[in-house]
Amino acid sequence: MNDKYCLLTNDVETTSIWHGSLRDETGLKVLKEGMPMLLDTYEKYNIRSTFFFTGYIARLYPEIVKMVIPFGHEVASHGLSHKKEHGFDIMSLDQQCDHLITSKKILEDISGKEVISFRSPALRVNSDTAIALAQAGYKIDSSIASQRFDFFMSLGAHQKLKWLTAPRLPYLTKSDDLFKKGDGVIYEIPISATILPYVGTTMRIFPYLTKLQRRLLSIETTFNKKPIVFLFHPNEIINEKSENKNVEYLEVNFFQHLFQDVIRSKLKERNLGLNALRLFECQIDFFLRRDYKFMTLNDYLRRF
Repeated sequence: MNDKYCLLTNDVETTSIWHGSLRDETGLKVLKEGMPMLLDTYEKYNIRSTFFFTGYIARLYPEIVKMVIPFGHEVASHGLSHKKEHGFDIMSLDQQCDHLITSKKILEDISGKEVISFRSPALRVNSDTAIALAQAGYKIDSSIASQRFDFFMSLGAHQKLKWLTAPRLPYLTKSDDLFKKGDGVIYEIPISATILPYVGTTMRIFPYLTKLQRRLLSIETTFNKKPIVFLFHPNEIINEKSENKNVEYLEVNFFQHLFQDVIRSKLKERNLGLNALRLFECQIDFFLRRDYKFMTLNDYLRRF
């Protein structure tokens, strides 16, 4: 089989990049502005994608989930909450199970579709997450970014060190470790990375570097058939710059505050709004011209 695959994935939440906090008002802008533009873009290129919704935004605005169904996109879970205290790297097994089961039920009740794919908020997981996913009835995880090396800029960095040794190609995980191959029931589809992650944030901050990155990833795919997995957020294509900024600081340690709250937040503000959408279309065009097939994570699992 010589087909090449590009899996475009989207994390849908109430995070405001401009304000650096979770805001219901941002969730409404995602519903009214970001999602329609993103869905129109996918329809323009006849692309089916996977949308990871937090249970919180799904409860708050059920229509945000319903609007992807007519287009054939996959509804997936992004956990119940994106609050930092609900990171899957710090919650107990029972807490993780509760969040996974509750978010699954919310999304299935709204969409009428079975939810089998998961991505952890901020990609934070621990040794219990694989167990919790299996117990909650999931089949796919996409929280690992193999060989990504910017984890010191984000929460949960100590666990994310394991990204460096995680397999690059999709794999069945160990029953108690998403970072390793094993005989478990969870299929890991890693987010693409070449030291830096192949995600919307990198694309907006370093657009020229991302051009090189996608070429390197495409060359790799030619040799080992690794699917390209891109992570994007519809909140990247909304514009809140006219609002007075009210940044919520995440860390109290000086160096963590410097990297995560100051430097990281400044960088993440680059090319928000329509610029982000134009850059995203450049990624799509690159893979279309190279005859990549676009599909959901669910469809990829079925195929292989």
